[in-house]
Amino acid sequence: MARTFKKVPYTDLKSREQEAYNFQKVSAVLADYGFVTIQLRSDWQGADFIAQHVDGVTFLKVQLKGRLTFDKKYGERDLHVCFPHGGDWFLYPHDELLNKVIATSTVAASESWKIRGSYSFPRLSRKLKALLGPYRLQP
Repeated sequence: MARTFKKVPYTDLKSREQEAYNFQKVSAVLADYGFVTIQLRSDWQGADFIAQHVDGVTFLKVQLKGRLTFDKKYGERDLHVCFPHGGDWFLYPHDELLNKVIATSTVAASESWKIRGSYSFPRLSRKLKALLGPYRLQP
């Protein structure tokens, strides 16, 4: 019997289903860059998954997000953050990019950063896109 498949809109997925979807999508993109991914059942040192490169040397601890995000709890953990935007994926070293963003913005003075210790961007300005340029993964 032939089986027909129907695409499910991303917006119809629950939060955990969206995270699983995003993990599968970014895993496919990372494969083109020589990485295999290992999903973790619970955050390990802040990571949702590990990306292991074929060079046998490079291992990235990755936190998966829905948008550009910084959090004090991710600091000094050698953690990368990955998020989708406009058909592309971005994978950035948290502390490195945070330092650049703080130096060129008002994030550090924001209530969100000072009180909650986190900051995320629902939209990306031209300046942010430029800072993110080196961390863009092309699908």
